[in-house]
Amino acid sequence: MIKIAMVEDDTELAEVLTQYLSKFNISVTNFEDPFLALSAIALEEFDLVILDLTLPGMDGLEVCKEITAKYDIPIIISSARSDITDKVIALELGADDYLPKPYDPRELEVRIKTILRRINKSIPKAQEEKNEVFVLDEAKQEIKKNGKYIKFTPAEYQIMALMCKRKGFVISRYDILDECDFVNSDEDGGSIAVIINRIRHKIEEDPKHPKYLLTIRGAGYKLVE
Repeated sequence: MIKIAMVEDDTELAEVLTQYLSKFNISVTNFEDPFLALSAIALEEFDLVILDLTLPGMDGLEVCKEITAKYDIPIIISSARSDITDKVIALELGADDYLPKPYDPRELEVRIKTILRRINKSIPKAQEEKNEVFVLDEAKQEIKKNGKYIKFTPAEYQIMALMCKRKGFVISRYDILDECDFVNSDEDGGSIAVIINRIRHKIEEDPKHPKYLLTIRGAGYKLVE
């Protein structure tokens, strides 16, 4: 199994990435504190580091500099900082890749595998998609259930795509309004619940007793498989 050290103080993002990468036999240990991360890297053997730049107590560029000075371990910078100077400095310090946030977890997975192949690191066979019911293809703006394409309206697609990207996590009404351009209080009868109901009629065997798209009372919705 591939072992990765992630240095990320956004715990929600870290959980999403950890869960997603686990399907590819990639084990992620996240450190919110960069000093704890450096201590762990000194004591344990990791195959790769995913490093945020905006961290408490120590700038990510300094963390990158310290890691590359002491260890032969590839680094992917994962940062919302858009300044080209940060990217240039990170790569000059020895980082192997720079992935600006926000990004699709699939892109991170591909970049990890590309770097590990480049350094001749064996990659275990993934067990990712064999049990996946819903597969999102953002490039084609398509969602398939068990390999069959489902036709959605724009609002339905955006909500279902968000659910697919955060499988297993609760998505609140506010998350939906914030992330989905085609969904607002004036559309579809002014109710996200109406759109959710329509989605269930397209993906569930019994929409009144949903198996996949669940309502979490007082919190929002969750897609499970």
